[in-house]
Formats: sequence, C-alpha cells, structure tokens
Amino acid sequence: MKAAILNNLDGTFQVGEIEIDEPRDHEVLVEVKASGLCHSDLHFAETDFGVPLPAVLGHELAGMVIAVGSEVREFAIGDHVVGSLIQFCGHCRACNSGKTYQCTHPEETLRADEGEKPRLQGESGAVTQVFGTGAFAEKALVHENQLAKVPKELPFAQASLLGCGTITGAGAAINTASVRPGDTVAVIGIGGVGLNVISGAKLAGAGRIVAIDMQPKKEELARKFGATDFIDASFGNSVEALRTLIPGGVDHVFEVVGIKATSEQAIQMARKGGGAYLIGVHAPTSTIDVNVTVDLLTNQVDLRGVYMGSSNIKHDIPMYAELYLQGKLNLDDLISREIGIEEINEAYAELKGGAIARSVITSF
Repeated sequence: MKAAILNNLDGTFQVGEIEIDEPRDHEVLVEVKASGLCHSDLHFAETDFGVPLPAVLGHELAGMVIAVGSEVREFAIGDHVVGSLIQFCGHCRACNSGKTYQCTHPEETLRADEGEKPRLQGESGAVTQVFGTGAFAEKALVHENQLAKVPKELPFAQASLLGCGTITGAGAAINTASVRPGDTVAVIGIGGVGLNVISGAKLAGAGRIVAIDMQPKKEELARKFGATDFIDASFGNSVEALRTLIPGGVDHVFEVVGIKATSEQAIQMARKGGGAYLIGVHAPTSTIDVNVTVDLLTNQVDLRGVYMGSSNIKHDIPMYAELYLQGKLNLDDLISREIGIEEINEAYAELKGGAIARSVITSF
C-alpha cells in the first residue's frame, strides 16, 4: 500500500510503498478514506520521542472496515469507523471505571515486539505504526479498542477530526473541566484543537469565551465557533488584557500551544479557585514555573494536564458525530482544505505557519 513514511526526524515525509499484514484476533483492517494532519504528528516528526524509524504517523483516521480478525465482534465489513490514538486494554482499574484514557496497559492493543510479524513492513524490515494507527496510508490495521463506529451519513473528512481534534478540544471543556452554563472560559491558541475547545465550551453553555491568538485574522474563525471575545496576543500583555475584559480572571483557561510562556499565562488568567488546563504538547524536557504559595495555595488554581480530552471514544465519538449531524457541532469550518497524500509536506508547512486550521488527506 501507499504510505507517507518518516525516515528522519526532519519533519518531512516520503511517500512510498510498504506492506501491511492481514488482521489477527482483535485487529480491524480499515480502508482509510480521510486522515487529518494534526500538529501532534508534526511534533513527533521533528522531535525525538523515542519512536523507532522508519515510521508511519497519522492518527485522525476515518474509513471503512474491509476485514476483521477472528475475535472481533463489534465491527463488520462495511462499517464506517473513526480511529483514535487512545489505546486501552479494557480490563485494568482505569478501564473498568470508564477512564480508558488512563489505561495502564495500552501496549496490549499492539503486537509483541518479538515473535510476531509486524503490522507494517518496508524493504529494510519493520515500520513503526505510531499510536497504533499509522493513518498516513491507504490502509490501517488497528485494534478494535481504538475504533468507534459512526453513522454512514457522516462525511469521512469531517469524521476524521473526531478522532483527535474534537475529542481532545471539546472533551477538555466538557469532560476534564466540566464547564457549566454561565462559566467564563479562555482559550490560548486557536488552531484545530483550540477551535474544538471553543465548540465544547459553547455546547456546555459557557457565558463568555475568550479566544487568544498571535494572529488577529483568527478572530473571525474563532467567533464562528462560538467565541464572544478575542485577544490579539501579538500586541501587549495577554494576561492584563484578559483581566481587563473579565476582572478577577476566568473560571477555566485552556492552553493549546504547548510552550512555557503560554502555560504560565494560563495559570495567571484563572480566577481564584479556577482551573488552568494544559492541552498543548510540550517538548519532552519542557518545564514550567509555578509559584506554589501564590498560584496553588492562595489562589487555589486547579492545574491539570489534559490527555485526549479525558475521552472514552466508544461513547464520545458517536456522540459528537450525532451532534454534527444535528447541526450542533461545527466540523465543516475546521477543514481548511482536502489534499492528496503527496501534498503532505506542503500542508504541514502551512499548518506550522499557523495560517490554517486543518488539512485532511482524502486522496491516496
């Protein structure tokens, strides 16, 4: 099959042919119809997170089931599915409590490193299937626990965004922060995930939603998703600007950039007793400064790291799919353009520049 392969940590992909195995046991073979270009994949393509190369990235996956393993009972050939990088065993304490995003044995969704044929192979041997999805390819061989069935009326391009951008962003507001009607919200970083945070906050009934970004032209798009206010972070002090808009700070601040400065700003923007939620992917060695006495003890700010919007994909992905079909969740405006797999490097260059929300591969 054709795939976009990462051979070096230089942020570029080479499109070529690799082999994909047949599904075994709980595995499902999916014909990929759409694969979103998430910024997290770019982080992994440029930074050493310990992933063996060569590798196939991509985790915003939507497609159609074309084969199933012998133990698969949840899916059948012809089903439309969305894949996610949330890997869960289904039997540990976290999984049994519904917190599949905190699974302690996610490796059980993968094949063993030794003794088993790899799912993906190239001319020189095994190719790493990153996140257990490897969606930058014509097909994906995925454990059934990483897939959710969606209605066939849902377009594949929009469906693909549910697997990461939507569950991460909207889930952070709805699941992690438990935003309630009338709450005040600030979102730092108005890319694909940040726009989904706005959507989630709007769905939850937030009274004020302040979008904050370095690019003033993001204001129109942010307001389209439900933002009530916009702060141009390229001009002046964003913390002061936020506290001028909403004296005392906001109930919930979501940082979706993944850098030290904006993470620390998130803490300063939260009201006393409010929450600062760090969603953006930092470098592996990244740290931030927190004044324990002032920020945590006196101001009682709840500082939380957010993984995948605290989502249970079997429940949340079908829910968001239905909300889209009902006209209550905006997915259409998240898609900047649809591309062929050969355009992946050009599209990532545009995403890196911050000018677009999401490109989606729909042609292989």
